[in-house]
Amino acid sequence: MTPESLTVEMWPEMTEYGEAERYVVPGFGSTRSEPTTLFSSANQRTVERHFEWMQEYGIDGVFVQRFLVNLSRPSFDLVLNHIRQSAEQSGRIYAVCYDLSGAPEARLYDQIVNDWKRLVDEERITSDDHYLHHDGKPLLYIWGFFSDRFDASIAHQIIDFFKGEHRYGVTLVGGCPWSWRKESDAEWARVYRRFDVISPWNVGNYTVAEEEKRAATGSWEEDFAEAQRHGMEFLPVVYPGFGWTNLKGQEATNATIPRRGGAFYWEQFVEVSRYGIPMAYVAMFDEVDEATAIFKVSNTPPDEAQFQTFEGLPSDWYLRLTGEGTKVIRGEQEATASLPIAPEEDAH
Repeated sequence: MTPESLTVEMWPEMTEYGEAERYVVPGFGSTRSEPTTLFSSANQRTVERHFEWMQEYGIDGVFVQRFLVNLSRPSFDLVLNHIRQSAEQSGRIYAVCYDLSGAPEARLYDQIVNDWKRLVDEERITSDDHYLHHDGKPLLYIWGFFSDRFDASIAHQIIDFFKGEHRYGVTLVGGCPWSWRKESDAEWARVYRRFDVISPWNVGNYTVAEEEKRAATGSWEEDFAEAQRHGMEFLPVVYPGFGWTNLKGQEATNATIPRRGGAFYWEQFVEVSRYGIPMAYVAMFDEVDEATAIFKVSNTPPDEAQFQTFEGLPSDWYLRLTGEGTKVIRGEQEATASLPIAPEEDAH
């Protein structure tokens, strides 16, 4: 990675990582006396550390993304095994989330089915005490049911398999566009009403109020009602902000969604609570590419490139807000319009 090839929008806060977890990044930190470093999730201790943060801040656990286009990478199973061990040690849960992005249409069904069979039969992940189950079955999230990516017949085939009554059957979460109720294709409209849980992707979906960008949540009430009409549960996506100028180029600057000190994020938890929705999917724990990360991010990144920061707020600010949001969704805490925490409150 060089300043010229950089595609990430945020730099992780590295001060808590042990010496054996820090990997020097040449080309960055030329003005500093100490080497500039990053972590790797291929390091077991680092994954343990991330799960310890989840435990400390009251975050239930994670969906582990498995991109079909990257299944051959040895690191994919290595990191998955680290997560399995760390979930057990920290008392967190985990579940697999397949991402269909970029996968060839002709191989889509076989790739996802064969990998899941291997994970169930050989790796036995669904037998883990901390693999998430829902309604008596292992939970599986499949993201990428978009009508412009592949034919609806393939989507139905995937749903038929994973909702089958066999050893590979699951409670199926379907990740789809936020405009799913407006789908004009009849077969795709039927696809969107066949999941066990529907989770419309909301990252980047915003409205403008008082000259500020705010997450577009106005569709959630009808989304929730429509899901219930078709026997589905509704899993809304909440996110802290967005940006991808390093990934997409300076022409993408207008797509940046400022975090507004956490207000952008918190408003979405308030809306989840207002509609009586009992769960939410946080996008994402460690996504630095699109500036949606909630884990610890540096306010003093290297000078060689432009990065988003937490604007001076504590590095654990969004971990804390996520824990507070969890309490609100569970009814353990009132959903106040203002932020429930302040920077000086036991920040570290």
